[in-house]
Amino acid sequence: MLANQDGADTEEANVHNTSRSPQFDPKPEDDESASLPIPATASAPRSKPKLSAAAIIPIWIVLSSSVIIYNNYLYNTLDFKYPVFTVTWHLFFAAIGTRVLQRTTHLLDAVKDVNISKNMFFKSILPIGFLFSGSLIMSNTAYLYLSVSYIQMLKAFNPVAILLISWTFKIQEPNKKLAIIVCMISSGVALASRGELHFNMFGFIMQAIAVAFEASRLVMIQILLQGLKMDPLVSLHYYAPVCATINLACLPFTEGLAPFYALSHVGAGTMLSNAFVAFLLNVAAVFLVGVGSGLILTLAGVFKDILLITGSVLIFGSSVTPLQIFGYSIALAGLVLFKQSGGK
Repeated sequence: MLANQDGADTEEANVHNTSRSPQFDPKPEDDESASLPIPATASAPRSKPKLSAAAIIPIWIVLSSSVIIYNNYLYNTLDFKYPVFTVTWHLFFAAIGTRVLQRTTHLLDAVKDVNISKNMFFKSILPIGFLFSGSLIMSNTAYLYLSVSYIQMLKAFNPVAILLISWTFKIQEPNKKLAIIVCMISSGVALASRGELHFNMFGFIMQAIAVAFEASRLVMIQILLQGLKMDPLVSLHYYAPVCATINLACLPFTEGLAPFYALSHVGAGTMLSNAFVAFLLNVAAVFLVGVGSGLILTLAGVFKDILLITGSVLIFGSSVTPLQIFGYSIALAGLVLFKQSGGK
């Protein structure tokens, strides 16, 4: 949150322009964060309120970090270990929230410029929605087994997965420069994993699958929705109901009625505020688009991840070893080089 996240992956909105040749933004995504196309421009667009980069980037960093920390608190401190239910709740909240905003603000004016036919829905939106749901569920499940700090390190592998899939399906041609960057990021993540003191194989597999699903989703957006432009909030407007329905269908077979019984322990206020913070992140993402270059946004994401790792150590007592710091530094350097190269 959506709270792609990124469930922070749904919420962390990475900027991807599907109208251009396949180039991918390496900014890490959180559990419910949606990496989605850039907004369509109407023929006579209404002006939206604008914030400067100096104002919106700190707001985005705070909200993005808050979503991840709040979800981790929900799962591990309050012992509400139901990621499928949590993601489904976030998506239903987002589906309602985007429709309220559509009727009360100009933030979703671009919806009328996006024409989704029945054929496009079943051939494009639905399969991408399945990948989105899988990514959100798997990434949120990983928080039950891995520390926040280690998960952020693993997310540095996202652009490598995107490149590998793009090369496999010949969407992008490999070259020596990108191969070196891939090796650099992969080596850094491997070192970070080697230095993890509380490594859990199941959690690692969940996060690896989440990365694969997310990378596949972004590549499918590039292939299937070529020329269709949506900002994170407009994308949420279309994908949230689809993904919420998919997750709801999975709920009886994964977590059953257990999360409903546990709600009395957590409290309605906690669940509402959790979903609201996740939704605010998607709203902030709309203002984030266009305030700076891709490199500036990437550096902002790097800074946010460093803050998250530090916060994970201070708030949750996570252990970070010197080897992890060294490995993660190599991976971050690779991310920055990737962005400077323009993904080419």
